[in-house]
Amino acid sequence: MARLILEHGPITASALGERVGLTPAAIRRHLDALLADDMIEVRRARPQTRRGRGRPAKWFAITDAGRSAFVHAYDDLATSALRFLAETAGERAVAEFARRQIADLERRYHPVVQAAPPHQRVRELAEALSGDGYAAAAAKAPQPGGGEQLCQHHCPVAHVAAEFPQLCEAETEAFSRLLGTPVQRLATIAHGDGICTTHVSPRSLCGGDGAGGGHEPAEPPAGGGGGPPPPPP
Repeated sequence: MARLILEHGPITASALGERVGLTPAAIRRHLDALLADDMIEVRRARPQTRRGRGRPAKWFAITDAGRSAFVHAYDDLATSALRFLAETAGERAVAEFARRQIADLERRYHPVVQAAPPHQRVRELAEALSGDGYAAAAAKAPQPGGGEQLCQHHCPVAHVAAEFPQLCEAETEAFSRLLGTPVQRLATIAHGDGICTTHVSPRSLCGGDGAGGGHEPAEPPAGGGGGPPPPPP
């Protein structure tokens, strides 16, 4: 039903019924379920399409959420683009691209994570990731030595990251900077695991409040500049 609306929408319930041969009651059940899941939306008929008296016809159209549920070629296009980048500019260029991609996410998350008390920052990061569709959660780490785990149940770039782990590596580096403590990737969806799991070291192991409670998000290298720092007095 959703595919018909994607291909032929906006479309009325009666037109859908004619295409699939279902009763109006059956069509209504399907439409109600799709509406409840935000897969489709209702649009009122334009004035020029109205005929006769009575209520204007309802037209059903696919939403962005509904469209994203269908398989498309974006992953293949992204993978091909990164292959071309690797072949023409080398693996370091792919790594730089990955860092630049994650830099925007890091800049957006930085004020939210830093505003939270240190013991709540992993949870705040998980909530921020969930807002971007990663379905993330925070929990105490089961490993000896303490710490926490950041679990991502969805990865929008998993198929691309399976060939280009630089995407996962750049994300892990950003998590460490945001949380101000070392982190370690234990599992990734891109490598066939059920979820992406990141172990966050206890801040106490870093000394004091952690290694970087106030770190600013990393900026991509500008390509030049600056010599080594001056020697200490």
